[in-house]
Amino acid sequence: MKGYIKIDGELCKGCQVCLTFCPKSSLSISDKVNASGYSPALFKEDGECTGCAICAVVCPEVAIEVYRG
Repeated sequence: MKGYIKIDGELCKGCQVCLTFCPKSSLSISDKVNASGYSPALFKEDGECTGCAICAVVCPEVAIEVYRG
């Protein structure tokens, strides 16, 4: 794995924009809801994240941090 994603589950509104743009499909939607009633995005620990940061760039809530290396 070349990258790791941290998603602030309380900021995420589950819009799924990050899922649409992830070239490696390293994200999914949680089956749990946050305090606002949204199902936030989740990073698939076994995914093939490249650290490209496209998910963080397209996130309208700025809920995603990407780490490389």
